[in-house]
Amino acid sequence: MSIQSLRQAFRYRVARHLLIGPFLFVWGRPKVTGQQNVPRTGPVILAANHLAISDSFYVVQSARRPVMFLAKSDYFTQPGLRGKFKKVFFSGMGQIPVDRAGGAKASPAIDAATGIVDGGGAWGIHPEGTRSPDGRMYRGKTGVVRVAVATGTPIIPIALSGTDNRTIKNFWKRRVTVDILPALDLSHVHAGNEQEIREATDTLMTRIRERTGQEYVDVYAKPGSAGK
Repeated sequence: MSIQSLRQAFRYRVARHLLIGPFLFVWGRPKVTGQQNVPRTGPVILAANHLAISDSFYVVQSARRPVMFLAKSDYFTQPGLRGKFKKVFFSGMGQIPVDRAGGAKASPAIDAATGIVDGGGAWGIHPEGTRSPDGRMYRGKTGVVRVAVATGTPIIPIALSGTDNRTIKNFWKRRVTVDILPALDLSHVHAGNEQEIREATDTLMTRIRERTGQEYVDVYAKPGSAGK
């Protein structure tokens, strides 16, 4: 194992078990079901709905293995002590930087995700692309299915509930639910068939929505609208 890998593993353990893990446990009192659906080794894609910033952290905590999410490279390049802390924190929680400037808009993210699963890792993704602005579920982007089909990697749908602070009026009644569902059947989906990829993506979102009970909106959520 390289020195960089050892550093990443150390940061992951510190962030998960000492920094963010205890806070998430107390704050959300998460109820996790279906952990047996996540293979302990080998490539896998974990796809969850997106209601709050904490969603990816709850996925990481529940998976029982390191999970890597793609994050904007800006999170890792800010100067000063605060920037250094953010770099250590996000990398410790499995976030890896992706520079989206230049070239095809989705290519850097697709390439990075493919690299994760090709290396036998677990890639975490929110197919909606950004947080829901109003608690409803928005149309999923097809990149997750494209990577899965191209690499032969299973997709595990994850349904998150209770992470959205806008819907919680009483802190003590709050509880986060993480439902890890069986892998999506992609045996009928062929790489390059846009209709099949779109339908498989819609099926993925339906599987999650059936568990969360969210209202569905058949448009893409606008980036940045969740904070308005």
